[in-house]
Amino acid sequence: MITYTALARKWRPHSFAEMTGQEHVLRALANALASGRVHHAFLFAGTRGVGKTTVARILAKCLNCDCGVSATPCDQCASCREIDAGRSVDLIEVDAASRTKVDDTRELLDNVQYAPTRSRYKIYLIDEVHMLTAHSFNALLKTLEEPPPHVKFLLATTDPQKLPVTVLSRCLQFNLKRLSVALIGSRLTHILQAEQLAFEPAAVQLLAQAGDGSLRDALSLLDQLLAFGNGKALEADARAMLGTVERDQVLRVVELLAAGDAAGLISYATTFDEFAPDYAQLLDQLAALLERIALKQLVPSFEGDELHPSEVLARLAALIGAEDLQLYYQTAILGRRDLPLAPDARTGFRMTLIRMLAFRPPGASATVGSMPAQAPTAARLAPPQPVSAPRASVSAPSASSAPSPSTDSPTALSPTVALQPSALPAEPGDWPAIVAALDLQGVPRELARNCALLGREGSIVRLALDPRSSSMRTRAMEDKLAQALSRYFGASVRLQFEPSDDAQDTPARAAERAEAQRRAQAQLAFEADPLVETLKERFGASVLPESVRPAEPNE
Repeated sequence: MITYTALARKWRPHSFAEMTGQEHVLRALANALASGRVHHAFLFAGTRGVGKTTVARILAKCLNCDCGVSATPCDQCASCREIDAGRSVDLIEVDAASRTKVDDTRELLDNVQYAPTRSRYKIYLIDEVHMLTAHSFNALLKTLEEPPPHVKFLLATTDPQKLPVTVLSRCLQFNLKRLSVALIGSRLTHILQAEQLAFEPAAVQLLAQAGDGSLRDALSLLDQLLAFGNGKALEADARAMLGTVERDQVLRVVELLAAGDAAGLISYATTFDEFAPDYAQLLDQLAALLERIALKQLVPSFEGDELHPSEVLARLAALIGAEDLQLYYQTAILGRRDLPLAPDARTGFRMTLIRMLAFRPPGASATVGSMPAQAPTAARLAPPQPVSAPRASVSAPSASSAPSPSTDSPTALSPTVALQPSALPAEPGDWPAIVAALDLQGVPRELARNCALLGREGSIVRLALDPRSSSMRTRAMEDKLAQALSRYFGASVRLQFEPSDDAQDTPARAAERAEAQRRAQAQLAFEADPLVETLKERFGASVLPESVRPAEPNE
């Protein structure tokens, strides 16, 4: 009969040198063994499959090796072989999840006083120790506090917070970290090469990601993939087994987002239904791709990885603006968080894609880098005409005198837009009307509202910023304000900020004064109300001034 040993068991490390990751734990244990300062109780904490019981078993070999206590057991003596085979009489392994009763713990500890049968130490390895009851911990506590010299306790848990503080204080605690995707992928690759099995790097990457920090989970998935793929680890089989969509399909979603093609995006997203994908995982894939694209934009030398080649990232990085990319990424991870709240996963996924386009700033550039920017339309370039703006009195030049726009230029202005820049008003008193006409939102608009216009000299617009709002002035916000003013004046302008004092008038300060005046008038009117006066006289009522606000027009 042919027997098969699971990869997770076959490739379980037998020494510290074979361990993947956890160097901070291994170094501390090796130093303790080398110096002979070995504590009587160790607690190994960490998520599933990161090597807690493996480290404990290797430490047991280090302590009981016939060649002496050291960080490198011989693996040849009878004690080492018995521990590897799981039949050492002096290594008592207990699953606390199945032995939670206090009687079980007392029975276990009854033999603590007796010397080990043949080894140097009697070692108790208690897995999932947090599952013990309070009475069981009390029974264990006395032995942990004053153990015989020949006894060592190795405790393992996935939830150390559930252990009593009295137990934690008597143990050396080591927290094992979740393993990185790179470490898990490297270990899987090594095992596949040693087993002489055909594989694709992209398939290994998918398994490493699906392992979610657990090498044991990743090895179990590898076993499943080899069975699914008839002894091969191929990317297409891995995606089919894990329920992930093809790489090119996620790339296509990003391309449609970059193009702003809402109809095409929703139509393409509907085709995913036939694969019955895990939409949460699909959003994870989308967010991962967007993160790689952002890295490529920030660091052009970024080489990508097995799932995201450099040339693909470079092409997508040239299609999407940096701000749009940040919006798409944030929307993807928020959509991933909110997916359980949606009527169904399919609806939540599609709504996330709709949000990405709905929240995209109007007129946002669809390209960056060396790719040509989308030509702004005449309606986009023409500054809005405020009702009371001073520029309303400026007459446009006649058709005969207006310069004819070049048809070769993608940003040529129509005759209604190409007003002479010098004819547009730029006096300090015009600034509130100019700010109202700018196509700005959010922080850039607040930056403009907290500035005062000192004057315009050719392509230079001189501004004074209210000192209270200096934190708004960043390079990105300045660029957005300069672009909006360039569209307003029909010519490229540059901003020059000059020192200001608190006396400088700005649209924001004017709005504050108007609001304060409205509040004062509202308070006077409220206190003069006959009903309010009656309440004061009869009941001794008083008015809280800060609670009075002027009524809005529609209230």
